[in-house]
Amino acid sequence: MRVKLFALLSAAVLFALAAVPASATSEGHSYLALGDSVPFGYSPLLNPTNASNFVGYPEIVARQLNIEDVNATCPGEATGGFLSLTGTDNVCRPYRSAVPLHVSYSGTQMAFATAYLRSHPRTRLVTLTLGANDLFRWQKDCAAGASVGTCPLGLFGMLAVMQANLNTILGAIRATGYTGLIVAVTYYALDYHDTSGTALLNSPMLAAANANGALIASGLDAWATTAAGGFSCAAGLLIVTAPGVCDVHPTPLGRDLLAAKVISTIAASCPANSAIGCLNRNRD
Repeated sequence: MRVKLFALLSAAVLFALAAVPASATSEGHSYLALGDSVPFGYSPLLNPTNASNFVGYPEIVARQLNIEDVNATCPGEATGGFLSLTGTDNVCRPYRSAVPLHVSYSGTQMAFATAYLRSHPRTRLVTLTLGANDLFRWQKDCAAGASVGTCPLGLFGMLAVMQANLNTILGAIRATGYTGLIVAVTYYALDYHDTSGTALLNSPMLAAANANGALIASGLDAWATTAAGGFSCAAGLLIVTAPGVCDVHPTPLGRDLLAAKVISTIAASCPANSAIGCLNRNRD
């Protein structure tokens, strides 16, 4: 079956390798952001040798909610690489070996996350955007040959593995004893004339989030009004790399719409209809 392509986009052993950065030792850091290049704030136009050049939706969420975030995301992170240093990766491992992340750690993102949550019991918010790089890796493998890497899984086999990995990730977060908010932030569409491909890409995260008590902030919905049934590039939501050509990463406008969706999703989940009030309920 040919699907229109479309949207963008073990922990216990590695636990001791996950170093919580000195900047995150304060209990004021009450928001842990996890995932790939979208929450990292990646742009191909910026110098990657300074991670502070990149501002993702977690920084905007933190600013709006007056909390501090620890952004442990990695550009190119796939669900397998999130869980294991030998798991399926797109470009996260070569990226982090060459240039800095927002947070430095030697193990997996999963190991860092569980170590962080155990040592910071007053954390009140975790966000996760992950999965697009499983698709990108699968596409690359299939382009290289039908028997290469993840290609033999087929599209739906790859999506099934993605869902299983996301279930493991969200389950491990809960297994730390963390009872606060988890917000799964799904992907937006590049082309709003037909969003079926993006919906398929997002389906593993939706299933895993529902199974693990996570809220869902729909990236697809976040951009829908601005894209207005057209192309996200033309709507100014994607980074322009050449005249009429866009990258798959959000512009500041696209990023801010994702942040607003996170905040409104949190607010809608609370009786008081206030995101800040909802987070305050999760204080010890």
